[in-house]
Amino acid sequence: MKRIIIYTIALLVSLSASATPTSAERWEAGNKYYIEGNFDKAVEEYHAILDGGEYSMKLYYNLANAYFKLGNIGKSILYYNKALRIAPSQEDVRHNLAIAEAQTKDRIAVVPEFFLNRWLRTVRNSMSCTAWSALSLVVLGVLLLFALLFLLASRIRWRKLGFYGALCCVIIFVALTSFAVSSRNDMLQRDEAIVMGTAISVKSSPDSSATDLFVLHEGTKVKVLSEVDEWCEVVIADGKKGWTLKNNIEEI
Repeated sequence: MKRIIIYTIALLVSLSASATPTSAERWEAGNKYYIEGNFDKAVEEYHAILDGGEYSMKLYYNLANAYFKLGNIGKSILYYNKALRIAPSQEDVRHNLAIAEAQTKDRIAVVPEFFLNRWLRTVRNSMSCTAWSALSLVVLGVLLLFALLFLLASRIRWRKLGFYGALCCVIIFVALTSFAVSSRNDMLQRDEAIVMGTAISVKSSPDSSATDLFVLHEGTKVKVLSEVDEWCEVVIADGKKGWTLKNNIEEI
């Protein structure tokens, strides 16, 4: 009798576990719903994967596309940006993000950026953090080979080649490592957010009775400078600052 009870319990646990869809099953279901045009169900399946602690560029990208199809511009821009944090070189994501941003109401003039900074960011975003790290390790290996050539070669010509080759590799290694570190910092930073409310007031201080400075609309990106209780200080692309409630924005 005891064995029967144990077997029954084990069977019930097994059936319960098998009844819970895996992330792969939810992924397939979400994609199926998306293809069928059932975007609400697709969003539900994709979020279930996120709730399970799993995420990826493709998951964020598909979720953003589903929200865009539903007309939820704020959420679509949010998840396109999350996808770009993981894979900044994905042109499809950037293209769809640009389309979504074109549907936002706010037209904010961006403060001009020094051309060298803009160029360096473009180069850095051409590959992921992992790719920059892998490339820097390859260069480090070549650097060690040149160093060995400099130390062990008997002819002065080969020693010069080893020296100058190692010097060039040092410079390249430092540049690649800086790109990898910068890309990683961008992935880890949590100071950007997207406006979720249809129209939110940005105030002069963290107080509901404070003066309204300007209004932001759904989908606008802001940078969070500081937080006080349920308020956060934000700055937009043109440099304007103010305070808004935390629940008006969602962190990227």
